[in-house]
Amino acid sequence: MKKLILMLLLAGSIQGVYAQKTEKKDKFSPNTPLFEELTDVKKKTDKFNLYLNMQGSFDAHFQDGFQEGDFNMHQLRIEAKGNINNWLSYRYRQRLNRSNDANGMIDNLPTSIDYAGIGIKLNDQFNLFAGKQCAAYGGFEFDLNPIDIYQYSDMIDYMSNFMTGLNVGYNVTPDQQLNLQVLNSRNGSFDSTYGITEDAEGNIPDLKSGKMPLVYTLNWNGNFNNVFKTRWSASVMNEAKSHNMYYYALGNELNLGKWNAFVDFMYSKEDIDRKGIITNIVGRPGGHNAFDTGYLSVVAKCNYRFLPKWNAFVKGMYETASVTKASERIEKGNYRTSWGYLAGVEFYPMETNLHFFVTYVGRSYDFTSRAKVLGQENYNTNRISVGFIWQMPVF
Repeated sequence: MKKLILMLLLAGSIQGVYAQKTEKKDKFSPNTPLFEELTDVKKKTDKFNLYLNMQGSFDAHFQDGFQEGDFNMHQLRIEAKGNINNWLSYRYRQRLNRSNDANGMIDNLPTSIDYAGIGIKLNDQFNLFAGKQCAAYGGFEFDLNPIDIYQYSDMIDYMSNFMTGLNVGYNVTPDQQLNLQVLNSRNGSFDSTYGITEDAEGNIPDLKSGKMPLVYTLNWNGNFNNVFKTRWSASVMNEAKSHNMYYYALGNELNLGKWNAFVDFMYSKEDIDRKGIITNIVGRPGGHNAFDTGYLSVVAKCNYRFLPKWNAFVKGMYETASVTKASERIEKGNYRTSWGYLAGVEFYPMETNLHFFVTYVGRSYDFTSRAKVLGQENYNTNRISVGFIWQMPVF
């Protein structure tokens, strides 16, 4: 009996202590990691931070009328990063809804991994990042967290964005930064990247991978009083022996109080079709992706924070896909012009980036006569989505 009374008293005291703790902390703090909320143990170090990046929605799809409605987790990425000390940091991010197969990958990493590397701060001006990382291409949409994108342009959608290599950053001033980056030019094998197959006569095309399949990028990030910002870049990529790709991106952003807007200009000139859009139209008559393609993309977006917790936006996209020089019975000229038009409203209930949204995404694809001869037809797609976006702080 004494033991039972002692156990009841002990349980009561523990319950009292727990009640005091929960009474002190009866309100969820939006900026506090989930670990601290559940354990009431405050994290006192910046060496390890864990996030879950999410974008999920219910999507209604339309093409010549209603097609289907479904729930979709468009983005689900786990991210860990931290500062080990004042000069060493790290970052790791992986997509949980993409294959983890690394077979045939040039860097022995699956494409599900976005980041896997370390950062080194040499001094206040120079810094390095080594490992798998995002290409230092210009443009403001390209630099956003993928969970914040409702629909990428075709230029970015069909681009290899995360490769392994080295980035050297130089802070000219606190507001002006230059980056010189050298990465692998591809993730997968040469044959799979450029569609190397036997032609109609059973011959393999005379295309060989270069000895240094790398992409070199020079990037400038400018900030002028937080009103006007730039993200410009120029890149040259070795696609194959004696074949290169040249990519230019000019991103410009304007911030005026409740208004924010950016315009991104992008152009890609490819000796061998890297995007694959033209190849999907003309085929592979030579047993490889088409030669001499050019892609132009203009993306503009405007945000209006009409209330502290409410944001409205509109976005437009204009893109062309062309052949810049006739070869292998493929005619020179424009083959496809596409438009994108988006609008939406976002609600931010907390100080974090958690927000709920209602968006409309429309796409139009117009093919020229030279593409229609090859069987292409104009079409439009529409999508209405209701969902959420959150970079959830786990630890």
